[in-house]
Amino acid sequence: MDFLQSSLLPLLTLLLSFLLFFYFNNISKPSHVGCSLVPYNHYWITSKRIVAPHGIISGAVEVKGGYIISVVNGEHWRGSVKKEQVFDHGEAVVMPGLIDVHAHLDDPGRTEWEGFPSGTKSAAAGGITTLVDMPLNSFPSTVSEETLKLKIEAAKEKIFIDVGFWGGLVPENAFNASMLEGLLSAGALGLKSFMCPSGINDFPMTNTSHIKEGLSILAKYKRPLLVHSEIQLDLESYSEFKDGVDDARSYSTYLKSRPPSWEEAAIRELLTVTKDTRTGGPAEGAHLHIVHLSDASSSLDLIKGAKSSGDSITVETCPHYLAFSAEEIPDGDTRFKCAPPIRDVVNREKLWKALLEGQIDMLSSDHSPSVPELKLFDEGDFIRAWGGISSLQFVLPATWSYGQKYGVTLEQLVSWWSERPAKLSGQELKGAIAVGKHADIVVWEPEMEFDLDENYPVYHKHRNISAYMGRRLSGKVLATFVRGNLVFKEGQHAPAACGVPILAR
Repeated sequence: MDFLQSSLLPLLTLLLSFLLFFYFNNISKPSHVGCSLVPYNHYWITSKRIVAPHGIISGAVEVKGGYIISVVNGEHWRGSVKKEQVFDHGEAVVMPGLIDVHAHLDDPGRTEWEGFPSGTKSAAAGGITTLVDMPLNSFPSTVSEETLKLKIEAAKEKIFIDVGFWGGLVPENAFNASMLEGLLSAGALGLKSFMCPSGINDFPMTNTSHIKEGLSILAKYKRPLLVHSEIQLDLESYSEFKDGVDDARSYSTYLKSRPPSWEEAAIRELLTVTKDTRTGGPAEGAHLHIVHLSDASSSLDLIKGAKSSGDSITVETCPHYLAFSAEEIPDGDTRFKCAPPIRDVVNREKLWKALLEGQIDMLSSDHSPSVPELKLFDEGDFIRAWGGISSLQFVLPATWSYGQKYGVTLEQLVSWWSERPAKLSGQELKGAIAVGKHADIVVWEPEMEFDLDENYPVYHKHRNISAYMGRRLSGKVLATFVRGNLVFKEGQHAPAACGVPILAR
């Protein structure tokens, strides 16, 4: 027996070593169980339309271990393939996954509105591979290290894509440096504030004194402050709207209640402190980002001037401001209510012009759902209904569909939805199909049209509240990869939610 043991032990050790070597070096070894719809962590994605940093190529993207390890132009990749898996997408577009820097997933505390599971499933179905969750509409709002930890805990094993988190800048923490530093040190990618009432009790509005303090702290961390830029003017008139003096079912009533002057006033005040972000300024290193710009006139002119003066400032708008106009919104259809409001068709044309000329830097969804009851569909009261456009799953086809009139290109989509959002949120490993980046990829058919009717699979928790329902769009998402995992393919999601919470370090 001792002889057998001494003879077999070296053989067993050699066999075990061989098996371990084969396992760790097998180029087609399975990915983490349940995280992906394909059982490989090393494969090729091929297409005749790959949107790479220097143009559209016909070729292949090699993915291994969640990263892009090569991008090959032409057919040269075929000689490199041995037994790796190849996913040939023909004429479909392969491009970086979308990064949505402005979404409300309402988790924890208001998961009946949306929640991480349904929110990230709808994002994946729309080609979004990363989003940054806003600090309000969840409960409690994310305004401290402790409340950020609650959000991170709520996201565990419930997110199908990568999710980062903005912290909140509110009067409670604005003058408390240790509180803000604790929030940022715990991983918040930056801060968000409102210059008007947010509608959420534990997220009160800030003024320029709060914002100035926030920028001074953010400068140390080199992170951005995102601002909802509206200031209530003519409060007496606004109270009359809320008290029902005008017809609350008429969209024009709501539109008049939040005029462009509110945005202009807020941005004018902001620019008194953004000068601190210039080179050599007291807040150098901080950055100010204006969210969901609706006014394409005076407000935009102010932003352009600040940029030319060297202020560190960017601005986004949203697909609903580019897709819809006030003239087409039916009375009582509160699905279209948002703040700032969707303005007239002339303003929409100006927004498109500003986006195409680079004056508007990027796009975001501002996905802001609620329970249907809060939309007051039976009453159709635009003044009292909850405001917010539910849109995560539709932003890619909406941008593409409504952008065709203006000659929008695939490269522009990548700039607006991937490259620039990655920079704003500090995600150096995302936003491009390039060697060393995360394999965050969307495959889609720009020419494929579909109707958002009752038969179309929608993964938002409440499909009926979206203003996009009933529309015909083009640009169907076929597949979405997050860190190499195939998390969505033609109506099917991966069994497990393996997205990664993104924390700044």
